[in-house]
Amino acid sequence: MPYDVVVRNGMWFDGTGAPPQPRTLGIRGGKVVAVSAAPLDETDCPDVIDAAGKWVVPGFIDVHTHYDAEVLLDPGLRESVRHGVTTVLLGMCSLSTVYADAEDAADLFSRVEAVPRQYVLGALESHKTWSNPSEYVAAVDALPLGPNIASLLGHSDLRASVLGLDRATTRGVRPTDAELETMARKLDEALDAGMLGMSGMDAAIDKLDGDRFRSRALPSTFATWRERRRLIKVLRKRGRILQSAPNVAKAQETLNFFLESSGLFGRRPGVRMSLLVSADAKSSPGAARVIGIGTRALNRILGAKVRFQHLPVPFELYSDGIDLPVFEEFGAGTAALHLRDQLERNKLLADPEYRRRFRRSFDRRKLGPTLWHRDFHDATIVECPDATLIGKSFGQIADERGIHPLDAFLDVLVDNGERNVRWTTIVANHRPKALDRLANDPSVHMGFSDAGAHLRNMAFYNYPLRMLKRVRDAQLAGRPFMTSERAVHRLTAEVADWFGVNAGTLREGDRADFVVIDPQGLNADVDAYNEEAVPFYGGLSRMVNRNDDAVVATAVNGTVVFRDGRFADGYGVHMKSGRYLRAGADQLAHAAAADG
Repeated sequence: MPYDVVVRNGMWFDGTGAPPQPRTLGIRGGKVVAVSAAPLDETDCPDVIDAAGKWVVPGFIDVHTHYDAEVLLDPGLRESVRHGVTTVLLGMCSLSTVYADAEDAADLFSRVEAVPRQYVLGALESHKTWSNPSEYVAAVDALPLGPNIASLLGHSDLRASVLGLDRATTRGVRPTDAELETMARKLDEALDAGMLGMSGMDAAIDKLDGDRFRSRALPSTFATWRERRRLIKVLRKRGRILQSAPNVAKAQETLNFFLESSGLFGRRPGVRMSLLVSADAKSSPGAARVIGIGTRALNRILGAKVRFQHLPVPFELYSDGIDLPVFEEFGAGTAALHLRDQLERNKLLADPEYRRRFRRSFDRRKLGPTLWHRDFHDATIVECPDATLIGKSFGQIADERGIHPLDAFLDVLVDNGERNVRWTTIVANHRPKALDRLANDPSVHMGFSDAGAHLRNMAFYNYPLRMLKRVRDAQLAGRPFMTSERAVHRLTAEVADWFGVNAGTLREGDRADFVVIDPQGLNADVDAYNEEAVPFYGGLSRMVNRNDDAVVATAVNGTVVFRDGRFADGYGVHMKSGRYLRAGADQLAHAAAADG
C-alpha cells in the first residue's frame, strides 16, 4: 500500500529523549507505520516532504491554554499550530465552559483572561448546545478542529453551576453536604466523558466580568479545603490530574497541595498535580530555587506528585494603560479596572485621594512572591501620543519631574488617554543562567503559555521553538546546558505523560502528529514582537509570533495542515485534522509511565 505522507531524510527525534537519528518516516491512516534508515518506496505517495537538514519531532503539547471560547470561533487555533503545536489543553485555572450557562461562563472567563466579553458571550450563545460533559466533548469533537484537544473541568465552572454564581462568589457561603456531593458527582461525570481531571484557582487576584457580580473573585477562591478534598478524592479514585494555583498571599497553604497529592494515610497512590508557577521572578529573586528544592524534598518525603509549570522564556508583558492583570494585586488597581467607561476611569486615576491610597498599597512590600516587581524604572513606554515619552521608563519620568513613580505613571495615562499609552516590562525569567537552570529542574515542566488569553499583553504561542533556539544557541556557543533531544522530550512526551494525554512520541504505531523544523530558522524572529488583527474578535489587534522560517510543516493525525508558511485549503473550516483526546486506558498508560 502507498504511504499517505513520506518525510524523507530528516533528523528524527522520537520524543523519549533518545538521541536523534537520520530516518525516513512513512505515514498511513494517520499513524507512523515506518521509521526507516533506508529510503522508502514513494510510489503513488501524494505528499513527500524533503526533510534533509531538518529536524522531525513529535508535535508540541501546550498544557496551559485558554482557547475555550476561541475554539468555537476558529477551531483551527492557527496561532498555535503554525508554531508546531498539535495538542492543546483547555479548561485551565478553574475556567471551563462545560456546566455554566453562557452568561455565567462569559463573566467567569472574560476579565480574567483579558478577552472581550461580547465575543466570548456571543461564541457561547451561538455555539453552546451542550448541557453536560458528554455533550460538551461531542460538540468539541464535531468541530473542524485543527489540533487535537484535551481538557479539564474548571472548579469555578463546577461550583457556579451547583451554587449559582451569586452564592458561589459570596464570602462565608459554604455548600451544603448535598451540594458538595452534587459537585463530586458532576466531576465524576466529566471524568466519565473523557476529561483529564479538574483545574482550580486559589489566588483571589482574578475577578469576574459583567454587570451582575463584577469584580468579585472567582468562585474557586471561595472554596474551603474541605470542599477541595472532596473533589480531589474523586480525582484520586480515578487516577486523574489536578491543575491549580496556590494563593501567593498565603504561601503556607501550598503545603496542602502536597499533602493532598501524597499517598499517605493509607490512601491510593498520589494525585498528580500541576501548579502555577515556577519562574525566576524579579519580585522574588530566590523564590524559584527555593520552590525547586522544596518541591523535590516534599515530593520525596510525602510521596507526593507535584510539579510547577514553567514558561521557559523571558516573561515579557505589555499593557495598554492599566489593563494588566498584575494591577489586580492592588485594591486601587481593581477599583480602576472595575470601571469600563474611559472618562470615569481617567477621573478616578486623577483623584488625589485615590492616588494616596494607591501609593500606600503600592509602597507596602508584601511577604512572599508577587506577580510584578513594582519597579517603574523597569517599565518602558513603547507607544504614546506624546512622542517625547516613547523609550522612557515611568521611573525616569518621575525622576525628571521629582514625583513618586506611581504618580508619574498615572499622570502619563491621564494626560494622554489611559488606553493610548502602551508600555512593557519583563517580570520574570530575565537571567539567562537561572532560566537555563529552571529548564533542567525536574520539579518543573514546560507550559504556561496562556495561549488564547491576554491578547494584548503577551504572546508565547511559540515557546517550544524559543526553548529549542536557546538550547541550540548554547550548543553553538560551546556552553550547552541541555541536549536537543532532552529539550524535545520536555516539550512533548514528558508533559503528555504527566497530564495523561496519549501524545508526544513519534514512533512506529504512534499517531502521526509531527513538526518538521529547520534549525537554521531558529533565529531572532522567534523572539520578535508582532501583532495581527483577529477577525472573530472584531478586528482586535493581538500580539502574535511570526517565525514561519522555523516550521517547515506541521501535521496532525497524519494530515499536513501547515507548510511553508501557509495553511491547507479549508483548514479549520471544512478540514478536520484534530480530534478530542478522551482520557482512557491509553492515556492512563502514559500516566503510569510518567509515575515510573
